[in-house]
Order: sequence, then structure tokens, then C-alpha cells
Amino acid sequence: MHYEHGTTVFHRLDPRSKLVGQFGFAIAAFGHTETAVLVVLTLLAGLMLALARLSPVRVLRTYWFALVLLGLAPLFAMFQPSSPWIVPERALSSVVAGYQVILVLLVAAVYVRTTPVRDTRGAIQRHVPGRVGQILGVGIALVFRFFPLVLRDVAQSRLAIRAREGDRLSTRAQIQHLSLISLQRALSRGETLSLALRARCLAWNPTLPRLRFSPLDYVVLAVGVGVGLLSFV
Repeated sequence: MHYEHGTTVFHRLDPRSKLVGQFGFAIAAFGHTETAVLVVLTLLAGLMLALARLSPVRVLRTYWFALVLLGLAPLFAMFQPSSPWIVPERALSSVVAGYQVILVLLVAAVYVRTTPVRDTRGAIQRHVPGRVGQILGVGIALVFRFFPLVLRDVAQSRLAIRAREGDRLSTRAQIQHLSLISLQRALSRGETLSLALRARCLAWNPTLPRLRFSPLDYVVLAVGVGVGLLSFV
């Protein structure tokens, strides 16, 4: 998932209001397990996806690896080292926790999809003073740009292994091959990134983009704070 230019409502929002809204949503999602609250948060996440013109199927496909882990968690939760060996009731808490994570991932995808990296860096450096803010801004900018490339390299490595009939190998051998190739590509990407930063004379304190709240930003800010306060009710 990465930023894509658009004209949706979320594209026009200030990154600071979106960050507050996202954090408020996450606090509410992780702070409540009641069915009614989760249903409301699900509807709210669906509304955000619709306003951002982002398909939930696309988001879930992007985070497929996390979904696999979340799907395995309830299975492991049911087992215990003594009799009775399987307790189905213990899986319920893992299912609820996994669903909470999925809701947060959906909302986070809306932010990434509609917010330029430069605006995120500007929002952080404006409100976190000094060198700490500069380091955070540069770090987040690099992660947002570098991580999608690493994921793309992993996907291409998997296709290359399959094209060479690597899928006939054992699962352990496939994992070893994929890990080695992905690590080599990541290190190569890192060297290229380091050279590019030096060639462009990396600025720790560049001219930040102009950020301004619109009336709609105040609405999003109020909703984010209100939803976050649900955890304390």
C-alpha cells in the first residue's frame, strides 16, 4: 500500500487531523471487545474506505501475511499442554483481537493511500521540536518509501522461485531460498538508497509543506477524539 494521487475527501484533509482520527480509532478498537462497539467501528471503517475510494479486498490482499498469522492465532490458542487438549472457547479472544487488528489496518491503509509522505514528515517535524522531530520525519519518510519496495521484491522473488519449479522443494527449502534472496535484494536496495541520499544532499531540515486546517478537518478531529474517548467510557 502506498500513496496514490486523488481528489477524494481524505486526499483534501490535513495529515494532522487524519493522524488524530486514526489514533482515536485505534484506541477505541483495541479498548473495546463489545459486539455493538465493534459493529459501529466496522461501519466507520467501511465509510472511510468508501470516501477514500479504496477497496477493502485490495487492502486485505496487501496485508495477506498478517491475515495468515491472525488466522493461525485462534488455532494455537485452542491447544493446551494438558487434558482436555483442545478448548474451543479459548479461541474466541484471539478471533476478537485479530478482528480489532484488521479494523486498524483498514483505517491505516486509508491514511497511507491518501497522504503524501512529504506531508506526514511535515506534520511530525512541525510538532516534534529539534533533532528528534527531524530524525522521526526522515525515518518515517524512508520507511514509507522503502518498505513497499522490499515487499515488491519479496513478491518478485516468490514468482522467480516458482518459475524455476522451486515450489517442488520442501516448505523449509522454499523459505530458506526466499529469505536469502529477499535479504540480498534488501541489502542492495539499502546501498542504492544510501548512495541516492548522498547524491541528493539529504536535508535534515527541508522546507516543509504548508499545512492548513479546513472546516472538515475540525470535524474529523472531533470525531477522532470522540471515538478515542470511547475507551474510557
